[in-house]
Amino acid sequence: EVQLVESGGGLVQAGGSLRLSCVVSGFSFDDYAIAWFRQAPGKEREGVSCISRREGISYYIDSVKGRFTVSSDNAKNTVYLQMNSLQSEDTAVYYCAADFIICTSFRRSYGYWGQGTQVTVSS
Repeated sequence: EVQLVESGGGLVQAGGSLRLSCVVSGFSFDDYAIAWFRQAPGKEREGVSCISRREGISYYIDSVKGRFTVSSDNAKNTVYLQMNSLQSEDTAVYYCAADFIICTSFRRSYGYWGQGTQVTVSS
């Protein structure tokens, strides 16, 4: 059974940092693309970042480039999203998602999702 469990969200002041974790199980960590999405109130869920060991790539949307870093720890079956210089616009529920695909920001491509973790940035 494929499972993804996020953690690490919370309340932080603008300019602060958080590190989100996504522990994955039930599939080969090396074969799947694992993405981070976020959904702010009243907005569509948007892809933020993706990492694929199979492709050897990672990507970010423009609004987080230079501030967010995605990484993985195979030994722990965990993908991280290090978020620095947080802004109020980053406030959202953050989800990790996975599937046997190449990295994409198209949310319907991902069949497996975590439950989400809330990130709130106060200005």
